[in-house]
Order: sequence, then C-alpha cells, then structure tokens
Amino acid sequence: MTEKSRHIKLLLPELRNQIAAGEVVDRPAGALKELVENSLDAAAGHIVVTLENGGQSRISVQDDGCGIPAAELELAVTRHATSKIASMDDLERVSSYGFRGEALPSIASVSRFKITSAVREDGGLGTARSVEVEHGRLVASNPAALHQGTVVEVRDLFANVPARLKFLKSPSAEFKRAQEWLARLALAWTDVGFVLRAGEREVLRFTAGQTLRDRLALLWPALVVNALCPFDVQRHGIRVHGLAAPSHASRLRGDRIFLYVNGRPVADKGLSAAVREAYKGRLTSRDYPQTALFVEIDPREVDVNVHPAKFEVRFRDSSAVFSATLHALQSALPSVVVFDGLSAELPAQGAAVNAPPRPQGFWGSIDNPPLLPRRESAEMQDAYLPSIDAPPFCKAVAETAAAYGLAAAEHRGEGAAPVDPPDETTAPQRGRPQVGSFCYLGQVADTYLVLRDAVGALLLVDQHAAHERVLYERAKKHVFSGKGRRLALPFNLPLHPAEKERLYEIGDRFKSLGFELECADAVLVVLSTPPTLSRADAGEFLREALAGRKDDLASVFISLSCKGAVKAGQRLTDDEAAELVRQWLSSLEKEYCPHGRPCVLRRDATDLEKLFKRRQ
Repeated sequence: MTEKSRHIKLLLPELRNQIAAGEVVDRPAGALKELVENSLDAAAGHIVVTLENGGQSRISVQDDGCGIPAAELELAVTRHATSKIASMDDLERVSSYGFRGEALPSIASVSRFKITSAVREDGGLGTARSVEVEHGRLVASNPAALHQGTVVEVRDLFANVPARLKFLKSPSAEFKRAQEWLARLALAWTDVGFVLRAGEREVLRFTAGQTLRDRLALLWPALVVNALCPFDVQRHGIRVHGLAAPSHASRLRGDRIFLYVNGRPVADKGLSAAVREAYKGRLTSRDYPQTALFVEIDPREVDVNVHPAKFEVRFRDSSAVFSATLHALQSALPSVVVFDGLSAELPAQGAAVNAPPRPQGFWGSIDNPPLLPRRESAEMQDAYLPSIDAPPFCKAVAETAAAYGLAAAEHRGEGAAPVDPPDETTAPQRGRPQVGSFCYLGQVADTYLVLRDAVGALLLVDQHAAHERVLYERAKKHVFSGKGRRLALPFNLPLHPAEKERLYEIGDRFKSLGFELECADAVLVVLSTPPTLSRADAGEFLREALAGRKDDLASVFISLSCKGAVKAGQRLTDDEAAELVRQWLSSLEKEYCPHGRPCVLRRDATDLEKLFKRRQ
C-alpha cells in the first residue's frame, strides 16, 4: 500500500492525549498555569508552588480549596470531564478559568502525575484519596491522608516526549517563565496568598489581602510603583480599572503590560492597541508603557473558548472595549505627563514649557560659568573662541574643517598644509557662538540646534539625541573598563525577591564591570564600583539592571543616558547649546544616538534649492 492510499483510522488514545497536551502544556510554565488556575477555581485561599530543575523534574501545587470528592477523582484525570460547565448556556457565560476538562489529563499524559484531594464535610474531615497516572495510564488509586484541599505533583515532565524536551530552555529560564505566570495570576487575586519555592528556597511570597500596588512592589522597582496612577472608569457597560505608570517610566519591551479580562490574563491585540493609543505622543514607537489593566465585562460579551490555552479572547463589540480602555487610561495619564517636562497638550502660542532642572555635572564645564572663553580684542568682541576642534565626521564636515585651516590629515596627526582663510560669505557670524568650525545660530522649537558650517550649509542637531550620545560614550568609557574602585564606605541597597533572582543570573557580569557585591538576606552590599561612577549613579545603574528593565547591561546605560539627557522642548541658552554641541562633536559616533536615531541633518545650497523648487 502506498503512502497516499493509507486508510483513515482513529488515533491511539495515548497519541491523541499527547497531541492535545501540546496545545495546553508546552513547557513547565504552561503546566503550572493550569494547575494554579484549578486551585483558584476551587476557591483556594492559599496556594504553595514548588519547582525543581525549572519545573522539569518536579512541579508541586498545594491549595486549601474545596477539593475533589473521592468518587470523582479518577474522572478528574479523564479527558473532557469537568464540573464547571454542563450545557451550551454555561459555555456562553464562562466565569471560571477551566471548563474544557483537558488540563489534568493533558499534563498526566506527558509526566508521572499524582493528585491527592480531600473535601471538608460538615461536622468533620472528608475522605482523602490519591490517584497516580504515568504517561496517561492510570497506575494507582488509593486512600490518602490530607486535611483539606488538593495537592498535585508532576514529575519528569515530557520524559516520554523527547522532541518536546529539545525545545525547553535552561532550568533558570523555565523557572523565570513559571514565576512570571504565577505573578500575573497573583495580581488578579489579591485576596489569595501565594508562595513560590525553587526547591527549598523561597522566591516569592504574596500574603492574602495585599493591594495591587503592594504586589507590584514585589515585582517592579520602587520608583515605578510609587509613581503608578490608579484609574477606574465605567463606559459602555464595561469597567476598566488598574494602575498605570507615567510616560517617563517606559521600557524597550512590552513585558510589563499586564492585561486581564474578567480576572483572566490575556494577550489581546485590541487591548494592547488601546494602551499604546493612550500613551500616543508621550512615548516613542520603540518604547512601551507599564500598566496592570483589568477589564470587567459581561461574560456573554466575550468568547474565551478561542484556544485551548485560553490566553486569547474575542469580544462581541471590540470597538466598545477599545473605547472604554482608552478612556480609562487617558483619565489617569494627564496628571503624570509632567514627569517628562512636557504638558499633556501642546502649550499655547508663546507659552513657556516647564522643563526639569538639568542634572549637575552632566555637561562638565557648562555647570561652572564662564562656559567658554572670550577674546577681549575689539574686533572679536562678543565672539566666542572654539574650545575644541571637532574631527570631521563626513565629507561635508571635512570640507568645513579645511575651510578653517583644519584639514582632515591634521586631525590624524599627519600635519596639514596651510589654507587660505574663508571669504566673507563663510566667515564666522559676529556675535554668535563659535564651536570649532561651526557657527551656532539658535534653537528651533526648543528642540533643534541650528548650525552653519564654513561652506554655508545648514545643520540641524537634535539636542536630546546629541546629549544621549555624549552621556552614553562617557559611561561606556568609564564603566566598561572592567576595573573597580574600592569604596571607603560601602553602601547598601535593599532587594526585593525579583531583584535577588536577577542578581543570581547576572552577578558575574557585574563583576566584569568592576562591581564587587555581597548579598546578605534582602540587602545588597556594594563594596566597589566602576571608576568615576559616582555612588548615586552606581546605585541607579544597579537598580536598573536588577529590575530586569533591559535585556543587557549596555541597554541599561542607554536608558540612563536617555533619562539624563536634556529633553525635547527644553529651552537652552546660547552658552548651554554651544557647550552641548562642543561635547557632541568630540564623540566618536556622533551621527546617531545610542538608540539608532539620527543626531544631525545637513542641507547644503543644492538641497535647499530643491526644497524650494529652484531646481529639479
């Protein structure tokens, strides 16, 4: 019989179970999610989770919920057996996490599985029973000893599915995924206590009765949590509530956008789009906000039966949900936009924009007037002397340098032949600051610095991007040397559990940067720091890195540079602008900021003539 003429036949039960398990349980975190959701459906008040080897060797979930009657325990590990729905009407208004009757049998088909449960009866303890399943086959069903609730143990996950094992990450990475899932569920159930252990070590503890902010404080940096703004709005019969961070507390990843529908963590493009729209104009397209957002809607208006994992939902009226979400977030954001130094709306014509004070020391000598030396001769009165000759960064700048007698060869140390001084059309403008070969003309929109070079071309410099480049190269030069400086007086940083876990992951990288750290319980002792990095900057760097805000430590420096840089919309004096340009011109990679955005645009006479349609 050929390959094409095979007969249709039913798959073996164990093969069907493994195929179905792939839709529900793809890694230890998926198994943990299903088990904890069952505990929540059972009205548990306290849930203890233990993982070994990232969950691959062992997952244990113990709760004090209502339990499963002994006579029904074997049914609980049978596919499509459930107590949560009984009719089509129930399916249209699902309020529980589980309802398909697939989670336990799916997990049991790819592991060594044991479930023990007891129901508390009126007037005393109920009867406890235990059921054991190995790779989908029932091997034991016996009486057991348990006070109340349910204990599930999953051992050797995917041991009978080698192909699935190949796709698992390292134990630490798998544990982190499981931890993130448990934390997401804990945020939705603040009246339930949760404990997470890695073997014998306790990693997370959420006590029952905490507020949403209290729980986020165990997961997010304190500066972010303290700035969170609450919102609670009802619109179109939909309630949207939660906490949102101000726009300055953005991230390069969207992993702190927590979305819930009727208490269920979800990933929904419509909700995500509404969140992005609410922050529009406050964040760049590369940045993501931080929010925990809860949508409460009539269960009949949302379909949670889109996928077996139940992470996707479909709304009957998605536009109403979008509108309610957008309105709720916008109600909270106007009061926090001032953290960026800009108003939530454009200022009125001629109105001043409130700008944050610039940090001392970021601009070097600019903090100590006089900023740039002046000649006292009559012919150069009010004209600034250049404090540094900037090396050329493109052909046009090389031509400009040559026009002022600064040929490119001179900058390479090869010497240069003298050149004639520029003519009157390219001479420095009297009364305007001179920075190297450039004449500073002014500021446009309190954001762009206008320069003219010696050949008459126009340059526009983005002040924020240019300052980012200056600060980033300074940090890179001083910190990435790998040499540490011993502190005469070490300082301490309190750690919450998430930061402590991060320290275990990247501790060696800190050492390579020049940090010497000791961890004692919930306190990090800083003994040495990278050279020239102040105590305050070192502490902020450690906070950023331990918060996991960026994927790598270089990204943390980019983030710190971005936060410290002068903002768009901030008015600069001529002296300040000239000093910023001077420092930017001395940078090695001045064309782009650390994020990759251009710092400068140049338009010569030909470009301008094309813009004004003088030539084709």
